[in-house]
Amino acid sequence: MSTHFQLRRILLATLAASAMGAGAAYAEVKARVGHAMPESHPQAIAMNKFAELASTYTNGNVKVQAYHSAVLGSDEKQLQAVQAGTQDLYIGTLAPLSSRVKEVQVWDLPFMFRNSAEVYAVLDGASSKKIFEKIAPANLVGLAWTGMGFRNLSNSKHRVAKPEDVSGLKIRVMTNPVALDTWKTLGANATPMAFAEVFPALEIKALDGQENPLQHMWANKMQEVQKYITITNHVYTPSALVASKKFWDSLSPADKAGVQKAATEAGLLQRKLLDEGDSLAVENFKKAGVTVDSMPAAELARMQDKVKPVLAKFSPQIGDEFVKGFFAEIEQARKAQ
Repeated sequence: MSTHFQLRRILLATLAASAMGAGAAYAEVKARVGHAMPESHPQAIAMNKFAELASTYTNGNVKVQAYHSAVLGSDEKQLQAVQAGTQDLYIGTLAPLSSRVKEVQVWDLPFMFRNSAEVYAVLDGASSKKIFEKIAPANLVGLAWTGMGFRNLSNSKHRVAKPEDVSGLKIRVMTNPVALDTWKTLGANATPMAFAEVFPALEIKALDGQENPLQHMWANKMQEVQKYITITNHVYTPSALVASKKFWDSLSPADKAGVQKAATEAGLLQRKLLDEGDSLAVENFKKAGVTVDSMPAAELARMQDKVKPVLAKFSPQIGDEFVKGFFAEIEQARKAQ
């Protein structure tokens, strides 16, 4: 065998080994998805499933680790980290982006939906896709919209059976202007606060109450610090699963498709678990000694009338055309039922 031939074989083998090594380095990606809910919450279960499916659908190329209970930080901190590319994936509210992407605030408008079927139709519709397009300049890639549930009111003072019963209650609200105006209009002493601070504030009676989806309340042990829950279904809070552009750009087209498929399926699982879990949450609260009431329809209608000025005020700020399209999607879903 000639020296030239031997050198050629060595060179080819080296190039092949280098190519294989480069391919493996490109193919295997480790990623973190974080959120604020505890491990018992449907969102945590869905994210564990997402991690499993992402590996399956990418043939093991993308390894996702789910981090629950805000161990990676608050919603706002995690969303900032995903924008910066220091965290790969986040699921939760997009409210921290509302100052930059006004359309996000549409989900805070009160009393838009009658049931979750209407919500899911809009989450899968044109308006929600448009919001994902709007967040792209913030280095975010929208993968899936899913549910978090209808928000309801809890407090430690008294039963709330009519709008006047809200008056004077010190209620924690989400840190956004729509929620703040809604509860101020209803007469509450509305207090914006990060959710991580809410339980201690309720415990020491610095707050009287808060408003959140039922399963969110149960998973965060609100039964220990709240005596009364009123089913108002005043706002539906969705969750968005988003990826950092840095992480997304590191994936091959095939792996992007696999992660997207995993995200879609995990989002549908979360919706299913939420739909199944609300009645159980009510039973659990009652067993724990919490009084759970549904606000009478006539009083709920009065509450809706009281907050109509909030819709009139914020629709132009969000964008009249966008809000009009959003409500048209709700109406279309309503007719289809």
